Amino acid sequence: MDRLHSMEVFAAVADSGSFAKAARAMRLSPPAVTRAITALEDRLGTRLFLRTTRSVRLTEAGGRFLADAQRILQEIREAEEAAAGEHATPRGMLHVTAPVLFGRIYVAPILREFLDLYPSVTADTLFLDRVVNIVDEGMDVAIRIGELPDSSLTAIRVGFVRRVVYGAPVYFAKYGSPRHPRELTGHRVISGETAASIIDWRFSDGGTDFAVRVTPKMFVNNLDTAIESAICGWGISRTLFYQVAPHVAEGRLQIVLEAFEPPPLPIHVVRQEGRRASAKLRAFVDFAVDRLRAHPAIRDSAISAPGLPSR
Repeated sequence: MDRLHSMEVFAAVADSGSFAKAARAMRLSPPAVTRAITALEDRLGTRLFLRTTRSVRLTEAGGRFLADAQRILQEIREAEEAAAGEHATPRGMLHVTAPVLFGRIYVAPILREFLDLYPSVTADTLFLDRVVNIVDEGMDVAIRIGELPDSSLTAIRVGFVRRVVYGAPVYFAKYGSPRHPRELTGHRVISGETAASIIDWRFSDGGTDFAVRVTPKMFVNNLDTAIESAICGWGISRTLFYQVAPHVAEGRLQIVLEAFEPPPLPIHVVRQEGRRASAKLRAFVDFAVDRLRAHPAIRDSAISAPGLPSR
């Protein structure tokens, strides 16, 4: 128990960055926290923290030990939850991450419906347009778009999403619709990439991939600006279908060059593997998989990708 207690104290200090804050959080005296850390460092034979009068920082050894300590403490919590029935009834905090727009349009409504069904569950979301390390950042579930690298994560494929070229009907009525990707050179192109980039849009024709170099008239640094500029009829842009699906459904945008679209990207629901899954995690993964697979924007993309295996 002394080892477990010192590990809990260590994790609290690392999390708060302060011996005093850790003492308050654990309802211990500051000297008790100091003794626990000192005893732990003596037993391990290494320094875990670099201490100054103003800060407490992990050493390299401390960082490695923290990852192991958090895993061990999490496994103990899960064992206690299982014994107390937590694995029978969904309850507790659920941490979910997804790309920003996908999270806002698709994941948030699923979460709201799920929380209505399970009032003992609370959700914490992290919607970012980067790959979040779900282990390091404490996430339970991640929605990933694109091919997945080999890892220790469990992934359930829920569908596919197309990469589409789009514009407003008013734009195409004025300038005409491109019939082949090479005709994009005669159109106003809106790019979400930096102005310093060489902009090659990839397409496919009968299974043969090829690229068309476009010369954007406007570069933007966020997706909303590109979509809004296209909706007002200013030019043509390209993005993933789910990002413009509501506008296409309502007639504000129109997809072109569908026959030349590159292979669609898979969408997965991802969670950690090898851990006892709590009831909230099992329930949410099943719920999210069912809802995402039923969504037209994802289902239609999956139909356009026959023969690709489910994982």
